[in-house]
Amino acid sequence: MIRALAVAAGFALCLCAEAQTFPAKPIRLVVGYPPGGSGDFLTRLIADEMGKDLGQPVIADNRPGAAGNLAAELVARAAPDGYTVLNAWHHAINATLYARINYSDKDFIPITKIATGGCVLVVNNGQPFNSAKELVAFAKANPGKLFNASAGFGSAPHLAAVLFEAAAGVKFTSVQFKGGGPAAQSLLAGDTQVMFATSPTVMGFVRANRVRALMVSLQKGSPAIPGIPGSEEAGVPGYQSTFWFGLYVPAGTPQPVVRRLHEAATRGLAKAEVKEKIALQGMDATPSATPEAFEAEIRAEAPILEKAIRDSGARIE
Repeated sequence: MIRALAVAAGFALCLCAEAQTFPAKPIRLVVGYPPGGSGDFLTRLIADEMGKDLGQPVIADNRPGAAGNLAAELVARAAPDGYTVLNAWHHAINATLYARINYSDKDFIPITKIATGGCVLVVNNGQPFNSAKELVAFAKANPGKLFNASAGFGSAPHLAAVLFEAAAGVKFTSVQFKGGGPAAQSLLAGDTQVMFATSPTVMGFVRANRVRALMVSLQKGSPAIPGIPGSEEAGVPGYQSTFWFGLYVPAGTPQPVVRRLHEAATRGLAKAEVKEKIALQGMDATPSATPEAFEAEIRAEAPILEKAIRDSGARIE
């Protein structure tokens, strides 16, 4: 018994000493998306800012595949020492969508949100509606006749569409594409009529008047996507759908290390130039006040996301 207590005490002292000298080597920031998208952009941006604050390189590591599952599993199994960090969305999404995944939310400690965004509701120019209110009226009069171009099960646009259907009392016929790009091409061609999309995917087409933007999936709209009404102004009260990116470390990571990573990330996100770069991606910098505050947000949002996926009938075996 005494020996066991001595070992435990020694282990605790080692962790404490390691936390005090953290970081002593480069940190790996893993993201489950390929280069080029918003997830990759934010990963590289926050990695650079954290590296400046921590005095050690923070290296972006793209591990795309299985909608982020490969990256999450890799980090869940990593040593809980703060040197492997994950940038991801809510784990409840894949936990509900996939029949089996090799990790759970208990495998992680949340650090902070990085940024939050909303989807843009756009329609093909040939449609007879010019507002979200008119779209809802048309969809109710023609159930199932509007085809929605979706970026794939579990994506932010997929969840935005499902939550819109529930809030507005309508039903689309959704077509799943392998990403926002192919979905947008379908909308442009007129094969589909409606699309919920991340801002970078469609705002170029909106500005070129190739599609019409009716609404942002936020109640009050977004400063990062000016000129497009939020759901309250657009006449769909009670509707909101956001997506975000946030940092996690493996469960068991010492609290002083978690605090240091939080400090480095939030200091970077407070900079005006960093906020401006995130706004260009159609998102707003939304650092969490504390890791505990981030964890509380995650827990509160989980039932909403789980219900949206279950109600949509989406399931990946």
